[in-house]
Amino acid sequence: MAAREENITRAAELLHVTQPTLSRQIAQLEEELGVKLFQRSNHHIILTDDGMLLKRRAQELVSLAEKTKRDFSHRGEISGVVSIGSGELKSMQFLSEAIASFREKYPGVTFEIYSGDSDDIKERIDRGLLDIGLLLEPVDISKYDFVRTNITEEWYALVSTHSPLAEKAVLTPADFENVPLIFTRRELAQAHIFSWLGKYANENNIAASGNLLHNIAILARNGVGCVISIRLDPQYEGLKYIPLSPKLESGTVLVWKKMQPFPRATETFIEHLKEMFKQHF
Repeated sequence: MAAREENITRAAELLHVTQPTLSRQIAQLEEELGVKLFQRSNHHIILTDDGMLLKRRAQELVSLAEKTKRDFSHRGEISGVVSIGSGELKSMQFLSEAIASFREKYPGVTFEIYSGDSDDIKERIDRGLLDIGLLLEPVDISKYDFVRTNITEEWYALVSTHSPLAEKAVLTPADFENVPLIFTRRELAQAHIFSWLGKYANENNIAASGNLLHNIAILARNGVGCVISIRLDPQYEGLKYIPLSPKLESGTVLVWKKMQPFPRATETFIEHLKEMFKQHF
């Protein structure tokens, strides 16, 4: 509350405690952690870097506590919340079909979808904030149980319609020589792209990286560089998808923690995924 309001007096009023009490509690917390949490001035307070780290960790702890409470409140019945992380992938179609058919049987189960790249999703699974992840390969899944979807994601170039590259039917590694590139921030995926580029790979050509296609597409439209990304359905004004030659492809995999006791809703949904996998693949 103090971080949100940037004012101790206002935060104390909203928390229904006195201002000295709140100030004392913050001071005790700083002493316990051995760090300074706020920068103070006459009119407001702002979080230090340590304060921002604590706030983020505290929010994760509160989310995990709420998730744990939900999990136990639905023991013995197939209802509750299943938390899933996914990248921007065509494979989300398979996952959405699984969710739809599952909810026909168990309408008491709701789903929370977190969007991020594979590294973000793995981190949140490890922290207990997500139950299941849909990850883009290459990715290290050695510590998870998993099923591969057998759905192939194809990499394309997304280029400005004003670029000379837009005139080509396909793009080869040689076409990217000295071309500023925009692509995923994930190191394993970058290595996958660099392997395809071969002798034309040049880290100095990376103009930008990110984890959401919409944002990096805007960069490409404004002339920052050429995007190499997974081909998705949305079309972007002023940009053109061009296939790569030879093709660059990646698989996708559904993962969850090994030896993890899940709530009944999550456990049942994982079995549902496995059964759908057998039917489709």
